[in-house]
Amino acid sequence: MKGILRIAASLLAVAVSAHLAQAKQLQRAPKLGEPPEAENVRLAGMNNLQARSAYQPLVHKQGDRYIAYVGHHGGTADIPKPLNPLTGQNEFNGTSILDVTDPKKPKYLFHIPGEEGLDEAGGGQMVRVCDGKQLPKGDPNAVYLLRTFGNSAHEIWNVATPEKPTLITRIEGLKNTHKNFWECDTGIAFLVSGLEGWRVRRMTQVYDLSDPAHPLKIRDFGIPGQQPGATGPAPEELHGGISLGAKSNRVYFGYGTNKNGMLQIVDREKLIKGPAEVTDANLAAPEVGRLKMSAFNGAHTVFPMPGMKIDEYSKEKEGQTRDIALIVDEELVNECREPRQMVWFADITIEKAPVIISSWSVPERSGNFCERGGRFGSHSTNESMAPVFYKKLAMITFFNAGLRVLDVRNPYQPKEVGYFIPSITKDTTKRCVKDGDKETCKVAIQSNNVETDDRGFIYVADRANTGLHILELTGEARRIAGLK
Repeated sequence: MKGILRIAASLLAVAVSAHLAQAKQLQRAPKLGEPPEAENVRLAGMNNLQARSAYQPLVHKQGDRYIAYVGHHGGTADIPKPLNPLTGQNEFNGTSILDVTDPKKPKYLFHIPGEEGLDEAGGGQMVRVCDGKQLPKGDPNAVYLLRTFGNSAHEIWNVATPEKPTLITRIEGLKNTHKNFWECDTGIAFLVSGLEGWRVRRMTQVYDLSDPAHPLKIRDFGIPGQQPGATGPAPEELHGGISLGAKSNRVYFGYGTNKNGMLQIVDREKLIKGPAEVTDANLAAPEVGRLKMSAFNGAHTVFPMPGMKIDEYSKEKEGQTRDIALIVDEELVNECREPRQMVWFADITIEKAPVIISSWSVPERSGNFCERGGRFGSHSTNESMAPVFYKKLAMITFFNAGLRVLDVRNPYQPKEVGYFIPSITKDTTKRCVKDGDKETCKVAIQSNNVETDDRGFIYVADRANTGLHILELTGEARRIAGLK
């Protein structure tokens, strides 16, 4: 008996020691060469993306292959044109294309250079992909990549052979192009753009891209007061939208990134078929409902999850099923020098009167994140509606706090069930803050945007040049997803 007790005590001591060691690790900034910090998530594979600052990853199944497309920010003052080892040429940041069929061995296939410029001013941040055989007027042998070209255009490429992409068309004469959305079954695209005369940097351009070679503009759209000729304060600019398609007849737009956020619910048919003249009445007509958030918080990503059956309410006579929107703000300022940006859940069942029902954030003290350098706060969520994670788990990026995995089955009480903070590498760049004339810089992970595929792999792009991290769930998080 004593021997059993001694063994139990020894095992307990080891467990406590490991826990304390992990807690100690989380209380200070990690250093080059140290392992990642993780719980219920592990690294499957990685690619440094030629040490380019990365924004949006997207994974598309093409035949028997899984191809990843990664949009990049512009270059940095230190390295405006990184070297592409495949060509031996220095190229402005644009779009990376990788074969991730084997996520443990991602293979870099091609880099499409983007617009000249630094940081937000260049590159090709956003990517969307549609099969030609799915688009109503597409070439059935083509696979189309829709991407932003820096801040001045939207481009469509044929990437059927991802090693040899070819440019199809470019929609020019724009500025501040950003996070668009494309319906592959109809070809309708909601392009985030800036137009001369509009009173905000970004608004929506609705296009018919069912024939990618011949883009057809439908209308410009925004909040009344943003259009040319309006007076008074202009509402906060658009960041992006997500459509649930013709059957659902709803589009969800997010305005503001880190302040004065707003979720707007729009009747898709009225948006597409309504009069194009940008008057207050015409802009207001498609709106079904809106949710105005705090002046402290934005709406970078608004992710709809309609028809959620909530187990907690399964015995109620009414209200067992709710329509939910997940809203994620974007932290813009380094080292906690603005209000915390976080994750919000809104009940939008009654569309004319959406209401916030819960919020979630990484506890700062769990990792002394305000002192680690770079941004600490939320940025984005995965947008895939593949059944593997949809309405069960949400993947949220928190910049220097890495990826956080939330159990959203009860959106009134979201719960973290895993996280992954990547290791710093030789490619990871510094983030700086100024106090008067004094500038302080720290090397910090900046997990930026995230996407998932139908196999259950998670793709996290790093803003600080660290690369693309391909992750898989373990433990409780994996069981919730139903993965073997």
